[in-house]
Amino acid sequence: MKTTVGLWIDHRKAIIVAVTDKGEEIGLIISKVEKQLRRSGDSPLKGPYDPLQVPAADSRQRMLTGYLNIYYDAIIASIRDAESILIFGPGDAKGELKKRLKRNNLGGRIAGIETVDKMTDRQIAAKVRKYFQK
Repeated sequence: MKTTVGLWIDHRKAIIVAVTDKGEEIGLIISKVEKQLRRSGDSPLKGPYDPLQVPAADSRQRMLTGYLNIYYDAIIASIRDAESILIFGPGDAKGELKKRLKRNNLGGRIAGIETVDKMTDRQIAAKVRKYFQK
């Protein structure tokens, strides 16, 4: 049974469309990445400002990297059995995932990488079907 996977990805979520002989399945993986961490407590204009309210930039980057690692590992686990993978999306996440797939010896299964804007689930499924019907 041949499985092809199309994956729309950004840093917040991944929509995975798996097409097999039996039909297609759509899955969703949501990351816990928060791009801009917010201050806790009062704002500097209302009350006393404590530099400890905002984590240091390097600790925020470590936290972001940790969340992204968990997110990409979950995606790789769900598409590991695919024979052919199409990756598309609006930002840098597709390139980062490509590097991770190559590190996991799955780089040869990447059929293509495309830059696209936001899409609905139906548009994503239609794009995957059309791409693999060629």
